[in-house]
Amino acid sequence: MGLIKEFKEFAIKGNMVDMAVGIIIGTAFNKVVDVLVKQVILPPLSLLTNGIQFADKKIVLREGIAAVEGQRPAIEEIAIGYGALIEALLDFLIIGFTIFIVVRLMNRFRKKAEDPKNKTEVTPKDIELLSNLNELMEEQNKLLREKSGLN
Repeated sequence: MGLIKEFKEFAIKGNMVDMAVGIIIGTAFNKVVDVLVKQVILPPLSLLTNGIQFADKKIVLREGIAAVEGQRPAIEEIAIGYGALIEALLDFLIIGFTIFIVVRLMNRFRKKAEDPKNKTEVTPKDIELLSNLNELMEEQNKLLREKSGLN
């Protein structure tokens, strides 16, 4: 029964839902970046490099030999596909840069929302209460200094 109770608490707190939403958005974002790299960025890059297709680039370590009927079995080619690595690195760079931009924008919005003096954005209740508490403490310290004659 403890496991079921823990699972209910986990699901109710929203962690499971947040995680599922993150995974779904991440999967969709991966598809967008994949199309962006393969259909938008690589074709002009290929044009600039005289039609080189990065996905086809490889270093052949052993040539493949096709099977001849009735003689010997086929030998598969062994190659290092560095072109696929180039595409994966481009994917990584684009994803990393895009996430950087998104996080930067989110932080900018968060800073505006957490500023209790900014009345254009709704400040979260906990930030507002802490700000009020801080102002009251500063006011109290000022009164105590005036009363003791330290000011």
